[in-house]
Amino acid sequence: MSSNINNIRRHFNRNANSYDAHAHVQRMMSDALSKSLVDWKKNEDLDGLDIVEIGCGTGNLTEMVVNGWPTASITAIDIAPVMIQLAEQRIRSAAASDRLRFLQTDVEIWAPDVPTATVDLIVSNACFQWLADPLQTLGQLRRMLRPGGLLLFTTFGPDTFGEMHEAFNEVYRASGIKPQRHGLSFHTTVQWFNMLKESGFSNIQYERTIHTEKYDSASDFLHSVKAMGASASEAVSMRGLSTRRLFANMYKVYEEKFSIPGGVAASYDLLLIQASADL
Repeated sequence: MSSNINNIRRHFNRNANSYDAHAHVQRMMSDALSKSLVDWKKNEDLDGLDIVEIGCGTGNLTEMVVNGWPTASITAIDIAPVMIQLAEQRIRSAAASDRLRFLQTDVEIWAPDVPTATVDLIVSNACFQWLADPLQTLGQLRRMLRPGGLLLFTTFGPDTFGEMHEAFNEVYRASGIKPQRHGLSFHTTVQWFNMLKESGFSNIQYERTIHTEKYDSASDFLHSVKAMGASASEAVSMRGLSTRRLFANMYKVYEEKFSIPGGVAASYDLLLIQASADL
């Protein structure tokens, strides 16, 4: 297992108990995903479906799937064992116990061993941005799906946290340093479309929404992001600009440029994507 995977698992384990208190946007994404599932259900034979949820987290979407698909067999996976424990605590229904399986694993390691054409529906909420090799993983997910199966997922687009990136860039430039990316880099809808098409999916559809959240301050915004376990960054320390001064200056620029009544704005670029495994 790579060090990156270990870091992701460690971040989410450490912050699992604070995740739900800060995951307002992720719950909104989960609700949108659930509504899309309702539309798909209207045209499908629902008896005895096999469903996989990737990145179940604390079980918010898992609970919706369990309640909405009463005859389905469901495998819910997550990389963080503490997240799995919280999801199991959320879903205590005895009726679900014989058809719901939680599995602590990395989907990119697990998927190649899943038999071909054994799954009807794959869902994932706010998880695919963490994939190390999304093209290869999408290919494995396509192989897992039965003809007519569906992949439905939400993730974040490249304009997520645009205010923060702009504030960091201004601080770097003012210090005579080439700007660095703080946080993850996110794929565009075009990139996802091309990867899905190359992986053999068809009928690829997507919805994109720019959503703005309000936080008390720039530091409160970053605290909330870290409390969800999403503290990974591509940036490295630079000579001539200490981490403490970098962040202090970033907060100052952020609050000067992106203040709104009662706090500061933070943008989320939300993608809802579905693709079919047609013949």
